[in-house]
Amino acid sequence: MAFASVATVGTLLLWLPTSRRGTGGATFVEALFTAVSALCVTGHTIVDTPTHWSTGGHVVILALAQVGGFGIMTSASLLGVVAARRMGFKTRLLASTESRGLGLGDVRAVLLGVVKVSLTVEAVVAVMLSTRLYVGYEQPLPRAIWEGTFLAISSFNNAGFALRSDSMIGFAEDPWMLLPVVSAVIIGGLGFPVLIELRRHLRQPQRWSVHTKLTVTTTTVLLLVGWLFFTLNEWRNEATFGALAWWARPMAGLFLATGTRSSGFNNVDVAELNSGSWLVADVFMFIGGGSASTAGGIKVTTFALLLMVMIAEFRGESSVSVFARRIPERVYRQALTVALVSVGVIVSATILLVETTRLPADRVLFEVVSSFATVGLSTGLPAEMPQHAQVVLTVLMFVGRLGPITLGSALALRERRRMYEYPEGRPIIG
Repeated sequence: MAFASVATVGTLLLWLPTSRRGTGGATFVEALFTAVSALCVTGHTIVDTPTHWSTGGHVVILALAQVGGFGIMTSASLLGVVAARRMGFKTRLLASTESRGLGLGDVRAVLLGVVKVSLTVEAVVAVMLSTRLYVGYEQPLPRAIWEGTFLAISSFNNAGFALRSDSMIGFAEDPWMLLPVVSAVIIGGLGFPVLIELRRHLRQPQRWSVHTKLTVTTTTVLLLVGWLFFTLNEWRNEATFGALAWWARPMAGLFLATGTRSSGFNNVDVAELNSGSWLVADVFMFIGGGSASTAGGIKVTTFALLLMVMIAEFRGESSVSVFARRIPERVYRQALTVALVSVGVIVSATILLVETTRLPADRVLFEVVSSFATVGLSTGLPAEMPQHAQVVLTVLMFVGRLGPITLGSALALRERRRMYEYPEGRPIIG
C-alpha cells in the first residue's frame, strides 16, 4: 500500500505540465509508467528521459528512485525483523549466532545502517563521476555535479535512469565513467545484510554467515560467467562491441554483465545484440541480485539454493548442505515456490502481450523479463507498444519489485505444523 501510494503521488507529479519540456503535459500512461519504473528502480522508459522531462521532472524521477531503493532495502530488512520476532527464542538465538551479530532485532540500527550505507556509496560515486564530467568532458560545474549525482543515485539503486538519450553509450570507452557505475551497481545489488557483515568481517570470510557466503560466491560466479560470455559473443559484432577499441571490449562485457543483473544501464545498443546474448541476458535478469538489495529478480540465493537441491539429488543425498550447513527443507521449498510463481507470471505476461500486439516473441520476452526483474534494459519495444501493453509492463514492474519479497516473507510467516501425515504415495517422475 505504501509503494502504491508513493507511485500515485509520483504519477500525479509527473502528470503536471511543469514536469515536461515544451507545451502541454505528459499523458497519464507516460506519467504512470515512468513513476512506477522509477519507484521500482527499473529504468524502463517509453519516452526519452532527458528531452521529454523538465528539470522538475528529473528531480521527481530521482526522488522516486531514491525512495524506491531505500524503501526496498528497509522493507526487506524490516520484514526480516518481523519474521524473526514471530519465531521462538531458540530459533532467534540460532539466527543471531549464524548472522554473526547482524542485529535483526534492532530496528533503529537497521534503518540507520541502510541510510549510512546508501548515502556513503552514493556520495563517493557522485564525486568521482562529477569530477570526471567536469575535467574530462568540460561540462559546467553545476551540470557536472547534477549529472554525476543523478548517475550515482541511479546506479546504487539499480534504477537505470540517465540524463543522456543513449544512456552510457557515449562513455563506452571511458573506464573513469563506467567502472564507478559498475561498482555502485554491484554494491547496491549485494543487499544490506551482506554489506553490513562485510564491513565488519571483510578479511575474515570464515566468520561470514551462510547467506553472505552464498550471495558473494554466486554473485561473483554469475558476473564472471556473464563477463566472459558477453565479451566473446559480441566481440566481432560491429553493431555492438566490434565498433569499440579492442582494449575497451572486455570492459564493455563487464558493464553489460553487470547491467543484466539489474542496473538497466547500457553501453551498447541492446537491440543490436546477438540472439544468444538476448537469451543469456534473459536468464541473468531473471536471477537478479541479492536479497534485501536494490536489485530485482528471484535473487541469487534463491537460484543458488535450487542449484544445490539439484546437486544433492544427483548425488542421492537426503539433505541439502551449503558451506557445511544443512539447509532446512522449508527454505528450499520456499525458493522453489518463488521461482515457479515468477516463471508463471513471466510466461503468462509474454503470451498475453504476444497475442495482443503480434510483436516478435523474443523481443517481447526480453521486455517482460526486464520489467518483472526490474532491470530496465530494453530493445526499444515499450515505446512502440500500444497503451494496454505499456500498462501490463507497469504492473509487471510493480509485482516484480514487491512480489518475491512479499511472497517469501508470507511463506516464512505462514509455516504451520500438521498433526498427522497421509500414507506415502510415489508418482512416476520423468
